[in-house]
Amino acid sequence: MRAFLPRAVPRSVLEEILAVASRAPSGTNTQPWQVHALAGAALKRFTARVTAAYLDPDQNAAHREEYAYYPLEWRSPYIDRRRKVGWDLYGLLGIGKTDKARMQAQHARNFGFFDAPVGLIFTIDRVMQQGSWLDYGMFLQNIMTAARARGLHTCPQAAFTQFHALIADELQLAPEQMLVCGMSLGWADPAAVENSLVSEREPVAEFTRFLED
Repeated sequence: MRAFLPRAVPRSVLEEILAVASRAPSGTNTQPWQVHALAGAALKRFTARVTAAYLDPDQNAAHREEYAYYPLEWRSPYIDRRRKVGWDLYGLLGIGKTDKARMQAQHARNFGFFDAPVGLIFTIDRVMQQGSWLDYGMFLQNIMTAARARGLHTCPQAAFTQFHALIADELQLAPEQMLVCGMSLGWADPAAVENSLVSEREPVAEFTRFLED
């Protein structure tokens, strides 16, 4: 979901979701996830600072991702899927391919957590390796599933990784903490056209080999 209502999420509900999510499997029970939950005034300060950095050309240029979320060399079919979901979203919003200002404004909504009442920032200890990042993915999925079970929606966001240094300063993270991603959590706005987007998925036969003989 990319648009949320201003309705608050009780802290007790958020704590329940995170407790459920913490049952995600992890190699030798290492539990590599660390969560920074933002709401209220803290959320407003955070979103204002990161959004301002994104919209300022000089600040934006000074910030780079700490790890490569996407491939350094795009190939088909991945680039095709990426382009299609992007233009499907922009099409719903009436944003044309040459409308750079509106594209920027839409992307900037990431840094306001799409107006969600809860913003989650996830970090991991730098000593942890690739296996722990796999564990982390299951933890994030658990949050999203547990939220849906309680009538809430989410949006996981890699966009925050560009501003890891600024976020580390804002949240006073220890040097050994590395930013993984962010996530919006709240009550989805049913009237927002962008929330009607359903991304396409390949059929099972396209990505699965069944070996039986």
